[in-house]
Amino acid sequence: MREVPYQKLEKNVKDISTLEEWSPKKLRTLKMNLNNRIETFKSKGKSAPDLQKSNVLFGLSEEECRELLSKVQGLLKIKKNP
Repeated sequence: MREVPYQKLEKNVKDISTLEEWSPKKLRTLKMNLNNRIETFKSKGKSAPDLQKSNVLFGLSEEECRELLSKVQGLLKIKKNP
């Protein structure tokens, strides 16, 4: 088997403050991630595991996730019906 040289890959983490610039596909992915995170908070409460620092949702509380989800849903509606 041929060895593949190691390449350092930087994760493309987008800034939440620029959501208006995100593509609909990225917004849908963020929406799914937010729904999953909110469900984790519901099922595990305060013992929900921390996310990695590279995750765009790192450090957000359940309430902040809900607020962001609402904003993402609004942006998706706007992008769907400009």
